Amino acid sequence: MAGYTVAIVGRPNVGKSTFFNRLLEQRKAIVDDVSGVTRDRQYGIAEWNGKTFNVIDTGGFVPRSDDVFEQEIKKQVLIALDEADALVFMTDTATGITDLDESMADVLRRTTKPVYLTVNKVDNHARLLEAAEFYSLGFDNVFFVSAISGSGTGELLDAVTENITEDRVAGEGDTTVPKFAIIGQPNVGKSSLLNALVGQERTIVSDVAGTTRDTIHTYYNLFQKEFILIDTAGIRRKQKVHEDLEFYSVIRAIKAMDEADVCMLVLDAEKGITAQDLSIFSLAARKGKGVVILVNKWDLVEKATNTARDYEKTLKERLAPFTDVPVLFISAKEKTRIFKAIEIGLDVVENRQRKIPTSQLNDTMLKAIASYHPPVVRGNPVSIKYVTQLPTAVPSFAFFCNYPDDIKTPYRNYLENKLRESFDFKGVPVRIFFRKK
Repeated sequence: MAGYTVAIVGRPNVGKSTFFNRLLEQRKAIVDDVSGVTRDRQYGIAEWNGKTFNVIDTGGFVPRSDDVFEQEIKKQVLIALDEADALVFMTDTATGITDLDESMADVLRRTTKPVYLTVNKVDNHARLLEAAEFYSLGFDNVFFVSAISGSGTGELLDAVTENITEDRVAGEGDTTVPKFAIIGQPNVGKSSLLNALVGQERTIVSDVAGTTRDTIHTYYNLFQKEFILIDTAGIRRKQKVHEDLEFYSVIRAIKAMDEADVCMLVLDAEKGITAQDLSIFSLAARKGKGVVILVNKWDLVEKATNTARDYEKTLKERLAPFTDVPVLFISAKEKTRIFKAIEIGLDVVENRQRKIPTSQLNDTMLKAIASYHPPVVRGNPVSIKYVTQLPTAVPSFAFFCNYPDDIKTPYRNYLENKLRESFDFKGVPVRIFFRKK
């Protein structure tokens, strides 16, 4: 799925995070009345009427000091304008139009991308009358919402998703050659890894400019293996880009992830896995992408007998529940095990495409179900009679049973673990559905 990305922009305290949480239906961002509080997670996947899109909340990228306030916010908006497909411009009827709203509107009026002016906190009739002043900002699409109660957000989402065409959602592009995205925080060694892989120039057949700006697609034919590397390290070297590096790298990673089959998440061995890495990891899993974890700069770590084993154990505790993921210790600088990384990546591509014959699937899984039955619900025994794999890009299985809604997470996890034990799905998210037979 080539991702459609919607950015939420607006000055602090207008309710961007509340709206963002409503879209994602879970409280991810920290919401507070202090300006610049959004520090948690600023991106996720939203779904509306069967259409899926990426959402980015720019709220958290505003420093607290007032003097640089305007320029910082403006910079945010410019990045969002650059990178997103559509913008939701949040304002707040309780405070009316402020100078910051005006200067932001000024920037947004110049774009050709769709801008949806969203006036928040319109929760009674009097406020609706006050909100009318926002028409003066000069945008065609104006929506009055209350992010807390959710009123008005449906019409806004209808308008936003209208532009998402089906081919944009379904088309996985050229699926014949596996695509790997190298993702991770700045300075973990993504570029070094790429350069180490590119090291033998004769192996590169051609440089294909990526479909999204600034991600570079390099086509390889190495050791009779073909693959495309999507490099997100190629951030435009702007002056003072360091302040926004995190924001840039997040958006890039999300875009690259949308295009890739397998995400190679590069970690710095000395720093370990950060909260940002974990959220990128869970996003990749939710998007159904294969994942390989590469612990880079392993040459710099003091080693004892079980260092790697213990490191991997700690790492997997953080990754739970999706722990069936290959972890490889590499050094891009010393070129240690970097080609092994590609081999493992190709294995994961194979695992992601694996189709299990129905007879074999039922043999194995019905035995597993017989040896540990689903818990009885309200005195009714739950019986699962038949399993089949669904024809999807991500390995998905339907279990047909009499009470599909009553099967709880622990049992779902048991079935997933059995599927993983019996058939190799290492590095690949597995989806399980219960259907009424």
